[in-house]
Amino acid sequence: MKDFDFAAPKTIAEAVALLSKHGEQAKILAGGTDIIVQLREHRRAADVLLDIKRIPEVNELSYDAKKGLVVGAAVPCYRIYEHQEIAMLYPGLIDAAALIGGIQIQSRATLGGNLCNASPAADSIPPMIALEGVCVIAGPAGTRELPVEKFCTAPGKNALGKGELLVGIKFPPPKPNSGAAYLRFIPRNEMDIAVAGAGVSVVLDAAKSKCTAARVALAAVAPTPLLVPEAGAALVDGVLNDALIDKSASAARAAAKPITDMRGDADYRRHLVGVLVKRALNIAIQRAKGM
Repeated sequence: MKDFDFAAPKTIAEAVALLSKHGEQAKILAGGTDIIVQLREHRRAADVLLDIKRIPEVNELSYDAKKGLVVGAAVPCYRIYEHQEIAMLYPGLIDAAALIGGIQIQSRATLGGNLCNASPAADSIPPMIALEGVCVIAGPAGTRELPVEKFCTAPGKNALGKGELLVGIKFPPPKPNSGAAYLRFIPRNEMDIAVAGAGVSVVLDAAKSKCTAARVALAAVAPTPLLVPEAGAALVDGVLNDALIDKSASAARAAAKPITDMRGDADYRRHLVGVLVKRALNIAIQRAKGM
């Protein structure tokens, strides 16, 4: 591993100044479960490593019935799924937070780090997209916001500019009669990279027989985690039934752009998209019905 300096800024302004000064040679440490491995394997290089865990804003984990959920970029997964109110209100997010690595990894790994790492197969990103997550980004020009679905720009690349860091992710409060879910397929029982993944959210009408809104997002089947508006729109066509769910799954399968690699070929991944979207939608619909 190449030698690097270490800094632990205590404010966003201090972190932004360091990032602006060092540019591409400055890297952020939130949980460290990705960046430390990448530095050791020479997949990334850094002159300075910025540990942001002393900054109060990036450690915020809060829920307000009117404003919704805020998850700071340095909040580890275990804090999210051990928070009873958040676990009850955002089960789709919990599905993913409880899947990232093992228990030891979840005590360090963060949704913010998972997002900034920008892996196409990241487990947390599809449910964050499905739940209409918005990135809060601080930089030399101040603070800006960006929908999660626009944050990843290529494998391992994100929308952060020079001097910018991800402060956290905001989610709107759950709507009445809403539900969400995330499912993935992996070759092993745990701690593996998704061959395909699907995050979905649905909102049902008062009678819980029709879908009034839906979002479907995919992992590991495109250069970036993928929002599929057509799959969500397909569910708003009529009374919820198996045919409508199949239509949504078909739209997701058609939008997938998988590659063939050591974990699976493109056709297999495309087939998995259809299976996972149908299963995730059924789970989300049951959750929306309170069942």
